[in-house]
Amino acid sequence: MMRSLYTAATGMDAQQTKMDTIANNLANANTTGFKKSRADFEDLLSETIRSPGAPAAQGGSMPVPLQVGLGVRTSGTSRTFSQGDYSQTDNPLDLAIQGDGLFRITQPNGEYGYTRAGNFKIDAEGRLVTQRGELIEPQITVPKDTTRLSISEQGVVSVETSGTQGKPTELGQLELCTFVNPAGLEAIGGNLFIETSASGQPIIGRPGEQGAGTILQSALESSNVKAVEEMVAMISTQRSYELNSKVIQTADQMLQKLSNLR
Repeated sequence: MMRSLYTAATGMDAQQTKMDTIANNLANANTTGFKKSRADFEDLLSETIRSPGAPAAQGGSMPVPLQVGLGVRTSGTSRTFSQGDYSQTDNPLDLAIQGDGLFRITQPNGEYGYTRAGNFKIDAEGRLVTQRGELIEPQITVPKDTTRLSISEQGVVSVETSGTQGKPTELGQLELCTFVNPAGLEAIGGNLFIETSASGQPIIGRPGEQGAGTILQSALESSNVKAVEEMVAMISTQRSYELNSKVIQTADQMLQKLSNLR
């Protein structure tokens, strides 16, 4: 019975982790470019009381083992990079990726980060930056007298200025990055990911090449969180948590009865 107490405790801890993950998904249901996570579990080592093939009292050997599981633990949280829905905007600086690619940005510490959030801005020097002022790579600088900014599906940035009406000038080329294992990227907040040994190194290319996808101007990719699915998962998690707590209560009652034996 003591074994069942600890086993149920591991179940409650695992379900709490799952609930925390669901809460974070729901909290970011309206975050541009957010990718939902899922808690993954694995069972703990079982206690082997009798091995399969052990000699039987009546002769022969036992066909099955006698094992008792010792609970569960969280093995990891998997991030799902499925495509979110698109929403049209009137802002030419809003960019959505139609495919698997990510934008590359330069963090304040000089290291690269990667994001699906394309709600970009222009800083005081005319450079294309993220909401937090991080520079887009490769850098794009927009002239002050720009009257029209256009970005093609292949990431070519062109502008028309007050002196070149009807004659677009090409400013540069946006790039997208893909990873062999995008689920291995590490989220660091601010809609940013960084590469890890599990994700592999970024594969840098132009939009429309190497499976990176294309760019859709004046649009944003919404979070891929589906509220209904998360609510169903939350109810299931709550029930599992309650059942594990019930096991603890039942085991405690059995121990009380055992301690009251005369």
